[in-house]
Amino acid sequence: MATNPTYQEVLHWASSFLEEHQLDGRASERLLLERLNWNKTDLILAFKTEISTETKAQLEKDIDALINGEALQHILGYEWFYDRQFKVTKDTLIPRPETEEIIEKFLTMNAPEKGRLAVLDIGTGSGAIAITVKKERPQDCVTAVDISKKALLVAKENATLLEAEVLFLEGDLTEPVAKKQFDVVISNPPYISEEEKPLVDEVVLTNEPHLALFAKENGLAIYQRLAKELPSLMKPKGQIVVEIGFKQGKAVAALFQEAFPASHVTIEKDLTGHDRMIFVQLP
Repeated sequence: MATNPTYQEVLHWASSFLEEHQLDGRASERLLLERLNWNKTDLILAFKTEISTETKAQLEKDIDALINGEALQHILGYEWFYDRQFKVTKDTLIPRPETEEIIEKFLTMNAPEKGRLAVLDIGTGSGAIAITVKKERPQDCVTAVDISKKALLVAKENATLLEAEVLFLEGDLTEPVAKKQFDVVISNPPYISEEEKPLVDEVVLTNEPHLALFAKENGLAIYQRLAKELPSLMKPKGQIVVEIGFKQGKAVAALFQEAFPASHVTIEKDLTGHDRMIFVQLP
């Protein structure tokens, strides 16, 4: 009687097949673990056992989708961010692990015992930053803005699924909140220059909204606008945290230092040692 191959054999085939197509072979293991809701230990324990026909068929379908240029997160329909599952579509930027460091910075600077803060997330996309802020500090009043109506629909769905009370507003950067003031403004804006587009992975270009990726003025256009628009929105002793491209630290820091001359502006590095964010502490 014919038997199915083992998990180990199927994963070896899948990873080799992906690598033959210049793709990351490790994606096959992640797809399998996510589909089965397993951790690595579960997989190791099952390594030598026979894979089910259904699981093998699903993995083959997923590998085929990867080969055809679909993003892994879109195949699954979600991505993990700060240990929570967020729905993602082609209308939203896929949350990156590096962006979790923005959350870490925010939480480090705002201890749990600190009172209620008014927090604004500009360019919320899937809602990952705004929702995470609300879940980690439930006392805060969180507002999230995006210019994309379709992205906001995804963000609202994530907020509902994760039971996070966030006010979502449609509009261009600070326009929907022009008459309000905030203790903290957080943003992961588009910052890739048009000139860098040929260097961007084809999977990213095909699967993620260019509106959330690219910016004019050498990638600095949104930072220039934020530096101009944020001073009227900030409360005394407020904070601004923005993600940046790894070559943009000095340029973006200079923009915010000029906009907030009495403030302390620092370039913060990520875990790999690259410039990752600008932090502004108002007096």
